Amino acid sequence: MSAADPMPALLVAVPVVILACQAGGALLRRLGQPPVVGEIAVGILLGPSLLGWLWPQGQSWLFPESVLPFTSVLGHLGLLVFMFLVGLELDLGALRSRSRTAVAVSQAGMLIPLALGALLAVPLHRSLAPDGVPFLPFALFIAVAMSVTAFPVLARILVDRGLYGTPLGALAMACAAVDDVAAWCLLALVVALTSAGSPLDAVTAAGLTLAFGALILLVVRPLLARWAAWRAGRTNEAVILVLLFSGLSLSALATDLIGVHTLFGAFLFGVATPRGHRRIEASAARFRAVAVPVLLPLFFVHTGLRTEVGALAADPVQWLWAGALLGVAVLGKWGGAAGAARACGRPWRESLSVGALMNCRGLTELVVLNIGLELGVIGSELFTMLVLVALITTAVTAPAVSRLQRRREPAKTPAPEPELAGTGGPRT
Repeated sequence: MSAADPMPALLVAVPVVILACQAGGALLRRLGQPPVVGEIAVGILLGPSLLGWLWPQGQSWLFPESVLPFTSVLGHLGLLVFMFLVGLELDLGALRSRSRTAVAVSQAGMLIPLALGALLAVPLHRSLAPDGVPFLPFALFIAVAMSVTAFPVLARILVDRGLYGTPLGALAMACAAVDDVAAWCLLALVVALTSAGSPLDAVTAAGLTLAFGALILLVVRPLLARWAAWRAGRTNEAVILVLLFSGLSLSALATDLIGVHTLFGAFLFGVATPRGHRRIEASAARFRAVAVPVLLPLFFVHTGLRTEVGALAADPVQWLWAGALLGVAVLGKWGGAAGAARACGRPWRESLSVGALMNCRGLTELVVLNIGLELGVIGSELFTMLVLVALITTAVTAPAVSRLQRRREPAKTPAPEPELAGTGGPRT
């Protein structure tokens, strides 16, 4: 392969990554796991943690330096589309009608891991923070990383376990949606604080982000709803597809120019896009059909190439830090959500099931961690630890819920079949 022309290497790397992730997802699905667990694991195995350790020349041949910028861009493009789909799945009407229990569980499931993460950040900052990183953005980032729930992966698990549409499933979905919105807002603050050159720049970026969010929700969303009611049924699906992709791209560009990540813009545009229109949903299904199986695997490998488990093996202290992060993550999210549900009068079995579901981190956590690494808020060692925490907590979720719900009566109404095969939830 010519070093001057990266296309031949790209034509090798892309199908290898896609096929490997599909195989890993299929294998883990047969073992009762959501496919995203297998896809994350494959991404790690193709990186320096296994392939680069056993066969460095093979990894260099498969992922030469010339091809990495292209796989990274393609993976992040898939991620933009995925975040748009996550926003599209978010039902704001359901959030407004949350029950007292959902309010308590979502607040506890957010505030307790935030507090524990901020406390753990005190010793972590002295030991693992990159040089020159102030404590405030570092602590906020660790707090956010501890409080994330993977809303799309949670939906996939609920469908697989026959819990989607049940009271337990509805409670978990509402709580996860609220927590994810709050986590994205806090992460936007971290990005603003880290990227800004001065406190005034940070305040300006935060203010512009709030203004843009208000513009999207209060102006763009009603306009899109009127257009959908008037024209969507008479507009060609290909045209709708182009309009949606253009809209999410421009929204992502706007948040990037403001000083926060492009993903926030794509997510906000997804929230603003009307739900329940046949042609819009058909266009979203086309996005899913390409972004999830073809582009997102490149993001998993992009993450795996940054994850080096072997770097932790040489120092037992690093594993103690990883254990502390895992313990705080599980105690804060699972324990906080389960305790709140129990305090609201829910049975222990249901309370623990809600906590287990809220503890699922999946792809959402990987997105957060990659943002933190790109910003320089965390270093490679802490990044690797947190990737392992994301993988373990996601892998534990499905078997924990299955065990807790063994005596549950089968659902009387069938759940819809999800379309985000590896990482997402049911169709909007």
